[in-house]
Order: sequence, then structure tokens, then C-alpha cells
Amino acid sequence: MLELKEVCFTIQKDGDPVNLVNQASFDVPRGHFMAIVGPSGCGKTTLLKTIAGLNPESAGSLWWDGRNLSEDGDLEPWEIGYVPQFSIAYDELTVDEAVETATRLRVKCRNTDELDQRIDRVLEETGLAPIADRHIRVLSGGQKRRLGLAMELVSDPKLLLCDEVTSGLDPRSEREIVHLLHDLSRNDGRTIILVTHSLAHLELYDSILVNHEGSVAFHGPPSQLTHYFSVDDSEEVYPTLAKQSGIEWQESWAKHRQAYYQKLARTRELHIEAGVIKLPDTDESAAEDPDEPAKKKTKSTPPRLPSTLSQFGTLLARRWKIFFRDRTQVLLQVAILLCFPILVTFFAERGKEPIKRLSDIPEENIVLELQSRVEVREDQIRVGSAVSGMIMFEVILLALMGSNNAAREVAGERKIMEKEKFGGVRPISYLLSKLAFLSCLILAQSLWMAMFVEFFWQFSGSFASHVAFLILVNASITAICLAISSVMKTPEQSSLLSIYLVGFQLPLSGAVLALPEFFETVTQPFVSAYWAWSGSIEALGGNIHTAVDVITETELSPGNVCFFALCAQTFVGIIIAWMGIVRHQWDN
Repeated sequence: MLELKEVCFTIQKDGDPVNLVNQASFDVPRGHFMAIVGPSGCGKTTLLKTIAGLNPESAGSLWWDGRNLSEDGDLEPWEIGYVPQFSIAYDELTVDEAVETATRLRVKCRNTDELDQRIDRVLEETGLAPIADRHIRVLSGGQKRRLGLAMELVSDPKLLLCDEVTSGLDPRSEREIVHLLHDLSRNDGRTIILVTHSLAHLELYDSILVNHEGSVAFHGPPSQLTHYFSVDDSEEVYPTLAKQSGIEWQESWAKHRQAYYQKLARTRELHIEAGVIKLPDTDESAAEDPDEPAKKKTKSTPPRLPSTLSQFGTLLARRWKIFFRDRTQVLLQVAILLCFPILVTFFAERGKEPIKRLSDIPEENIVLELQSRVEVREDQIRVGSAVSGMIMFEVILLALMGSNNAAREVAGERKIMEKEKFGGVRPISYLLSKLAFLSCLILAQSLWMAMFVEFFWQFSGSFASHVAFLILVNASITAICLAISSVMKTPEQSSLLSIYLVGFQLPLSGAVLALPEFFETVTQPFVSAYWAWSGSIEALGGNIHTAVDVITETELSPGNVCFFALCAQTFVGIIIAWMGIVRHQWDN
């Protein structure tokens, strides 16, 4: 049984406390189908999220099967299912793949047969078996709501919370969803609570809870709804609610609650006796014949969560599947891989030109010696500018690749991630899957860039060091943009900030124009492009290094310092990304 005792959820508004859930008290028995109804903005979803544990109660307590959730912790992921109003699946997957992924993430199956049986059972229960091979992007609104239910039923939750899953549906689809939820509540003592604005199909619910301004105005049998509010039709309930405040309705309900609860209890007993509601043998409310010997009650083993490694593998496999099915993203990655290195090679010819050396034999003619020095200087400026520009161009393009890799990686699927975390997916599994996926992109992009450019311009210094700095600048920008994506509220905000990050890399690197000394000291540690550019120049050595040094006023840092600076930026980006993924951002 679910019990709420004087539960409040309070926020601060203009410095004053406001109860969005105001001293809610009601009971919901096992095997019960309840609707939370009320006008728009009355706090229905807020109440449901408080039951789910997404909104921490400010006062009062929630109880589940005699356990105080306010003190003993939230429900286990397998005990509760939450179906939000928004879609919780990727359009690129099929129905079967979405349900299979949800099962692999939430339930540890002994073998493939058990996995397949669980998937098939859920598809049959929700009526999705005939369209199991259909892609999610072509499903109707009602089919997507069924899919949301199927993805929650994989763990056999005993408490299923549904938020506006009938909103926006045509009357037929709405009726089908409500009938489906009614049928699901009749098996194994599953409690289902549905938030809805609609007052249709009231006869299918075991009880109706009317919410008004965050307060419980009524909770009783659907047949008593019009009687309690003294109206002829259920559609007149909402206008009647507006005649009093939520607190006044709640005070009025407190006086009549016991009588209506007695009617609910009698109706429930009749349904249990008639077999309409089927409770498991372990249910404490199951009637026992006193003349019969006490039956030994068997307790079903609850499903276990898969390991961190298993969840990581499932998430990574899904990410690659989505990537290859997104033709736009694949074509963009291919275009970047092909076009960006070609742009860099435009600098290659000038970078390969030899630089004249001053003769060790002193010129007898001072004019010829000065002329020789001028020619060497001109060669240094010409070649140094070309090499410096080519390396910086590599660095900036790889930074742009890193931004493209990660700018929307978390923010673009925020709601799905939050829903999966609620269902038992560990944040570390999610982060590791992102890092593994992005690492493959980083290595492919950086190695291809380095090898392509090397083919046209033989790197005169340590090629391995050059490759390392290209990988690190890509990794650092990718990690920082992943961090941005994990803390921003929307993918649009994340993309915009990531673009600004790359845009400021060139002017703040000091490679084009030297920065004021005080400004350079503050900004340089945070500019990945500077460290990659400086480290690559250091790796050149010899005349090329000297030539680049001639044309820039920015002091070059030692290679080992550049290496550790880029590693530190990558590490910081990953830590911030981890913090953003762990933090609850359901409402973003």
C-alpha cells in the first residue's frame, strides 16, 4: 500500500514559502488504479513527482508497504516505474530494440532466453508485438505512449506512475491507453496512478483524486464524484472547484474523507472476492480462511540491476547504432574528415621551403654579408609564418571537430538520460559510454589529420609528439564541450557556448597577435589551442622552430608543460561532465 501523510513540497517564491503540494494525505492500496485529475496548473504532476521521489518532500512522510520512504530511502528502481509525458526513446531505434535496451539496462537476465521471454511478454501486454520491427520515428502518438509503458514494465514494477500519457491523443487512442492501464492494474497487485486532465472513462478507475491549487479536494470512488461536488455532470467539476480555494476544499474534504474511504474499501473487497483484482500470495491484504492451515507464503525474488560494465556495454552499443543510423551525422563526420585536412595542406608547399643558412666563413664584403642576413631573415619569416599557420589551422580545425563531437552529446538527450538514471542506470556507466564513443571519434579525426598532412608535408621534428598534441587538443576541447553539454539546460545553449569556446581559441592563443602580458597570464592556461600549437612548434626543433620563433612575440612553452596542460584540461572537463551527469536535472 502507498500512503501519504501530511506531505508537503515547498518552494521559495519572492522570499516566501509556497506549498506546491499542501499537506496531501491519502492511501492507495495494492492492485489499485487511481487517477489524479484537476485543472491545468493545479499541481498534479508536482504531486506525482513527489510520490516518485523526484521532488523531495518538505514535510510529512511517504510509506510503501509499511516502509517509511522519507527515512529509509526511495523505492528501488525495480519497484517503481515512471512514464513521463515526453518520449523516452530514440527515433533511430525500432520498438523491439528500445524495449530490449531498457531490459538490458534495468534487469539482469540469466541468459538470452530469459531476456527474450521478458521482452516478448511486455510487447504482448502492451499490444506492440505486431509492430516490434517498426522504427520509433514513424509511430503514432498512442503507440509511443504504449512504448513508454512497455519500457517501464520490463522490471515488473509494483508501482507505476504515469504523467499525462493520454494528453494530445485522439479519443480512441485515449480510451485504449486507459483500458490498457486498467488491465495492467489487475495483475499481481500492481498499483497504477495516472495524472490526467481528462474526466472521460471514469468508470475504469478504482478511485479519483481531485487536486486543486496543490491541495486534495476529493479522493473517492468515481461514482461519488458528481455527488460530492453537487453537480449533474463530471465536466462541471472544474468550474465548481474555482468557487473556493484549495485549502478550503481540503478542509471540507477532511470532514467527509472517512465515509468515502469506507465505500472504497467495500468496493475493493468485492472486486478481490470476484477475482477482478488479482493480488499475489504475499499481499498482506489477501484474505485467509481461518479454518485452513496457514499457507507458506513464497516471496518472489526481485530483479537485480545489471552490473556497471553491462550497462556500459549496452549504452555504448546503442550509441554506435544511433550514430550509424543518423545519416546526417555520418555524412557530416565524413565531410569533416575529408575536407578539413585538405584545407590544412594548402599551407604545405610554403612550409617545405628550405631556409638559407648564414655561412660560417665571414664575408669580406660587408654589403654581401648584410644581404645574406636579410635573405635568411626573409626565409625565416616566410617559412615560419607558413608552418605556424598550418599548425594553428590544424589545431583550430581539431578544436572545431571536438566541439562538434560533444556539444550536444548530453544536453541533446537530457530527458532520456534522467529517465534512465531514475530507472537504475548508473551515472558512471553513462559517462564511460560517452567517453568511449567520443574517444573513437577523437582518435580517428586526429590520426587521419596528422597522417594526411604528413603525406604532403614531411614533419621535420618528432612526428609522434605532433600527433600526441593533435589528439590532446581534440580530447581537451571534446571533454570541455562534454562538460558544457552536461551542465547546460538545452542543446541550443550548449552548442552556442561551445562555438564561442572554439571561436576564442585563435585570438586568445597569441599565435596571430601577441596579447598584453597581464591578459596573457590570465587566459593562456585555459586556451587549448595555445598549448597544442606551442607543443607542436617545440616538437619541430631545428631551423623550423627558430623560424617560427622569429615571427611570433608569444613565448613558446616547453613540450612537457604543454602536454600536462592539455591533459589537465581534459581531466577537468571529464570531472565537470561527471558532476553534471550525476546532478538531478529532470526539469531541464
